[in-house]
Amino acid sequence: MNKIDESIFKDGLQLPLVEEFYTLQGEGYHTGKAAYFIRIGGCDIGCRWCDSKISWNPSIHPLVSIETIISNALKTPANAVVVTGGEPSLFNLEPLTSKLKVHGIKTFIETAGAKPLTGQWDWICLSPKRQSPPDESFFKIANELKVIIYDDEDYHWAEEAASKVNKNCILYLQSEWSRYEQNILAIVDYVKTYPKWNVSLQAHKFMHIP
Repeated sequence: MNKIDESIFKDGLQLPLVEEFYTLQGEGYHTGKAAYFIRIGGCDIGCRWCDSKISWNPSIHPLVSIETIISNALKTPANAVVVTGGEPSLFNLEPLTSKLKVHGIKTFIETAGAKPLTGQWDWICLSPKRQSPPDESFFKIANELKVIIYDDEDYHWAEEAASKVNKNCILYLQSEWSRYEQNILAIVDYVKTYPKWNVSLQAHKFMHIP
């Protein structure tokens, strides 16, 4: 884990950029839809199974102006941008999202909800982590709750989170990728037993795309 000096990024005009790319959304409600992904560096949650550990330390990633990021997104046909991490709630995202909206771009975020959210969002995917529960404000505003299942304890965590979200929030369970074969049948059985849940697959990994 890495402690984040949030003051460095307070104005939100530059962000530690891990990567940016145009692809298809692979998880949750928007699976299969084209979007421009912006992965921001910086996370102090430290999930042991994280598949983006390179994003934890923001100091190893270049500070890139949001004007450059937006310009790159506009070079593609994307009508939506997904901001992910790392943990994007650590940063001031109001400047980025407001400028994207000037261009008619929809804004989506995938977050564990570590800090209260900034920015203007069309879709909020909350993926809470047991070791660092989200700010309570996220439960009221989340459009989608996506809980990663690593072991059996995560089902209890999923139900705890589901009990707090708003009535319109769509519920997903998704196996941690390295344990997909081990977990998927149990997840399917769980969803059949509790049909308020949906299964989320990491479709991009099956398609072998970013």
